[in-house]
Amino acid sequence: MNDALTRVRSTADYQFGKNTGIHLFPNNVQIEYSRNTGRIRYIYLDGKRLATLRPTDGLLSLSIEGAKRIIQHKGSAKCFVTVRNDVSKYIAEGGDVFAVHVVRVDDPVHAKDEVIAVDENGRFLAVGRAVLSSDEIKAFKKGVAVKIRHSVDEER
Repeated sequence: MNDALTRVRSTADYQFGKNTGIHLFPNNVQIEYSRNTGRIRYIYLDGKRLATLRPTDGLLSLSIEGAKRIIQHKGSAKCFVTVRNDVSKYIAEGGDVFAVHVVRVDDPVHAKDEVIAVDENGRFLAVGRAVLSSDEIKAFKKGVAVKIRHSVDEER
């Protein structure tokens, strides 16, 4: 196994939970490097982007495909925000998640973390970045909790 694959898997384990990296990035992923810096930039599987390695902090930004792979192999992944079913359509269309609409949030979630939004039935809705920590999301009744970047309905 090459160093780049080990690095992205380790980053995924750190960011999303133990053993997430091996499920998110199988052995046959293609890793694309930045032409300017030579650093890892994008990770693809069968021509579909799973994630981008952010140059600013060295962490991963998930695509819809990457989030789906984490959901398929939930295991010990700790990056989920569960929203009420009555707002799930709005979130699936790309709307931000407000704190008042959150039913559950994984405890390790911090502000600026990559999170996956699901409805109360566990259906995947979107992927985005937490604006608040899990404690703040639980305590607040106003304000944006997650800025959505990609949603399931944008694929259609």
